Amino acid sequence: MSPEAGTLSIGRRTVGAGHPALIVGEIGNNHQGDVELARQLVDHCVEAGVDAVKFQLRDLGALYRSGGAASAAEDLGPQYTMALLAKYSLSVPDMFRVFDHCAARGVDVLCTPWDLPSADALHRYGLVGYKIASADLTHHDLLAHVAGFGAPMIVSTGMSTEQEIVSAVRVLREHEARFALLQTQSTYPAPYKDLHLAQMDRLAALGDCPVGYSGHERGWHVPIAAVARGASIIEKHVTVDRTLEGNDHPVSLLPEELAAMVRQIREVEEALGGDGPRELSTGERMNRVNLAPSLVATRALHVGDRVAPEDVEIRSPGRGLQPDRRDELLGAVLTRDVPAGDFFYPGDLEERTRRRRAYRFRRPWGLPVRFHDAAALVEASGAEPDFLEFHQSAQDMDLDPADFLDTGRRLPQFHTVHAPDLYPGDFLIDLAAEDPAIWERSIHEVQRVVDLARRLREHCTTEQDPIVVVTLGGFLAEGHLRPEQRYPLYERVQQGLERVDEEGVRLTAQTLPPFPWLKGGQHHHNLFVDPEDTVWFCEQTGRRLTFDVSHTQLAATFAGRPLSEYVEAMGPHIEHLHLVDATGVDGEGVQIGEGDVDFADLAARLDRLAPEAPFIPEIWMGHVDRGAGFLTALDRLQEWF
Repeated sequence: MSPEAGTLSIGRRTVGAGHPALIVGEIGNNHQGDVELARQLVDHCVEAGVDAVKFQLRDLGALYRSGGAASAAEDLGPQYTMALLAKYSLSVPDMFRVFDHCAARGVDVLCTPWDLPSADALHRYGLVGYKIASADLTHHDLLAHVAGFGAPMIVSTGMSTEQEIVSAVRVLREHEARFALLQTQSTYPAPYKDLHLAQMDRLAALGDCPVGYSGHERGWHVPIAAVARGASIIEKHVTVDRTLEGNDHPVSLLPEELAAMVRQIREVEEALGGDGPRELSTGERMNRVNLAPSLVATRALHVGDRVAPEDVEIRSPGRGLQPDRRDELLGAVLTRDVPAGDFFYPGDLEERTRRRRAYRFRRPWGLPVRFHDAAALVEASGAEPDFLEFHQSAQDMDLDPADFLDTGRRLPQFHTVHAPDLYPGDFLIDLAAEDPAIWERSIHEVQRVVDLARRLREHCTTEQDPIVVVTLGGFLAEGHLRPEQRYPLYERVQQGLERVDEEGVRLTAQTLPPFPWLKGGQHHHNLFVDPEDTVWFCEQTGRRLTFDVSHTQLAATFAGRPLSEYVEAMGPHIEHLHLVDATGVDGEGVQIGEGDVDFADLAARLDRLAPEAPFIPEIWMGHVDRGAGFLTALDRLQEWF
């Protein structure tokens, strides 16, 4: 066992609790004795995403009492098996040629030696691990011999009694083997009633080792269930044709089925998660705001009022204090006026007034607002932001700004406008859409946002052209596109933008996360996610970016790359900034300093690459409780910006 208790290191992978299952594509003898078919099967396994491939090697002269393939004196079953093996086995040199192909494709290779000469041949080649077939569990000489190689061993337990398993484990322990045990039903195909996945728990106790499952049943749902039960290794046969001659082909997966099994196993592993205290996902937090109830005021309350039971009722949506905090709220002395029907917030539990702030940043800073709360958020900030970013809903697009903004006093700030994320009927702006109706409406909606940005100029004193922020599209419900599939979509986006009258505004494309939360669930973004094609779009069109730090950190985490690579590539094309933290691959909108972003490094790079770009704190739900989330973010950002 490795220093990490309960694990094995097999090739490139660590196997055991807390690690993804090692998925082995069992080629066995399904190559039909053909080196080229063996290579093709390796390629199919690699494309399916397996972690390792496995073969079988036999020396028929050493293995059978007849000294070879002769079987005249054998029963019918052995006769059939020996004839197949003689017909479809690979020689040692041919097997090694296939192993060399595995190395060239970057996939680890395992092999089952069925006899001592085969084991020695494999040892001469040098493998990352060995498989012991169920039929050889009682072959203690073979177990001991292979254990002496010092490489990890995967041992199947089909057609064996518990006592035989215990004896085999004792031999492995005596020879200091590093091993895992596989639950196996050695019939082809195996009935579901005989698979006994629960036996993996028994094997783990008997072997004190990682356990897994080798499947000979039809389909691939049982291996997925095995992973859900804790299997650390999955072995499944693969073929190009289930009608080929041989026992294994009928229970084997076709290449596309193997790929589906691998994908679904990885999805199940994601779904298993951890067993710590329950935490809300980003999507749940968003839906809770939409669906949950809050504590709201039954009448207008004023500074100094003490909250009484008759002042509070429960109403949706869930923007404010949750109903289970009513007892905390009752008796609190208010430090702000609360209009009738307004939400109570955590800040109302604090009997102290907000301090005034004097923010100093090296670049212009602003606040995200809507028409109805712009004045209140500026007042709550206790400061004078350099600009306001009007985040529009679909309903806001039908409002007259003059009904909310003081027409007798033009705002001293410049402004930016963020297009709506969602429209009635579940419509999303998507300039990459192939559907002409969606594409045409997307152009129309972008034009409306641009027109609004121009119209708002009459309410501001600045002469700066307003920035328009748009999520331009390229999202799918079912998955991500390959890089080469994205470029035609970018071209489609640009064709749509060429139909938009952008005079007097700076229209920017927002950088996007790989897994956006849309319409109450998770989708997949494809455009403006990776730096290479995003920069290509900017260079081809001359367009600029709104760099959303949270979105791009999520993209970097998903790709296994540092955020710094994205900043360096996209930095020269940044027009505007949304500063916010992120966690994992889909935790967006996180408060500054509470996620994965290295803000010290980010600030230094942005000072060099985009020193004039203005920013807003884009904290999710930062506007509630008198902008408490935004103000916390601004306080923290002063350290770096």
